[in-house]
Amino acid sequence: MSKNICGRFAPTPSGRMHLGNVLCALLAWLSVRQQGGRMVLRIEDLDAMRCPRQYADLLEEDILWLGIDWDEGGSKGGPRGPYYQSECAPLYEKALQKLREKGLLYPCFCSRAQLHAASAPHLSDGQVLYNGHCRSLSAEEAAQLSKIRRPADRLRVPDRTITFVDGCQGPYTESLPLECGDFLVRRSDGVFAYQLAVVADDARMGVTEVVRGKDLLSSTARQIYLFELLGYPPPHYRHIPLLLAPDGRRLSKRDHDLSLEVLRQSLPDARPLIGLLAFLCGQLPRPEPISPRELLPLFCWDNVPKENIRIPAQWYQTPPQNWNISALRNR
Repeated sequence: MSKNICGRFAPTPSGRMHLGNVLCALLAWLSVRQQGGRMVLRIEDLDAMRCPRQYADLLEEDILWLGIDWDEGGSKGGPRGPYYQSECAPLYEKALQKLREKGLLYPCFCSRAQLHAASAPHLSDGQVLYNGHCRSLSAEEAAQLSKIRRPADRLRVPDRTITFVDGCQGPYTESLPLECGDFLVRRSDGVFAYQLAVVADDARMGVTEVVRGKDLLSSTARQIYLFELLGYPPPHYRHIPLLLAPDGRRLSKRDHDLSLEVLRQSLPDARPLIGLLAFLCGQLPRPEPISPRELLPLFCWDNVPKENIRIPAQWYQTPPQNWNISALRNR
């Protein structure tokens, strides 16, 4: 095993995994195992109320059923824990303090309604570009507002462009002030923001490769900037295509779209599912039942498409227990 290569699967246990989560776990595992690297399972349960531990436990059972293993993390533990974000607040506070000492943080008292006002510019991912309303508050003004409302912590961004080459999507460039804006690192309710937590965790766990959905591509510039501020090299990123329903909508845990709960009740094992996913992402010429371990020598990043993938309608119209792999070969 190469100690220098480390990948991770970092799901949010707010419900059972759907097929898009499975594809991400599969590609992350194939990539790191083919390089002889270390695999980490990190449970991203920052909002503990929304992510009960029972879902994290079920998630582990689902991953093992798929034939995907990991070297450290989750309930298995390891030398770089905690592996549950809900247990990492002191570590995130240390990272926050580093930013505070650099003079880069300021309190933000804006309400959600203010942030999402009709006049606020919206980014391509639906987020709001912060207008800097609280950026120049005086210490006296901030103290007065603190008596009324608990502030969030927001990070100043410089007039700078971040450029990197994504391992799946290719070159990507983002202007921090124009396409990102000052962003939150801790919410007003005290919950640490995803951007800070994921950077602190990847740095601490020695993650060198991040495989995740292309919907998170726009957050990468912020994370690269945070890695730099905290004094760590960023990992190599690969943003994979999203799996879409036949009508083009995104899969959702809320809608139970081909969830592992349904699939595990319907299929005798995971090999038909792995084969169908491998076919959709260019790893097999036709759908064939296969395990992740059997797929390993065939895996090639060059064959993974860049554009989002629509699941064939037949998958939705036919119960999983009646999936006919041979009938799908010529589709």
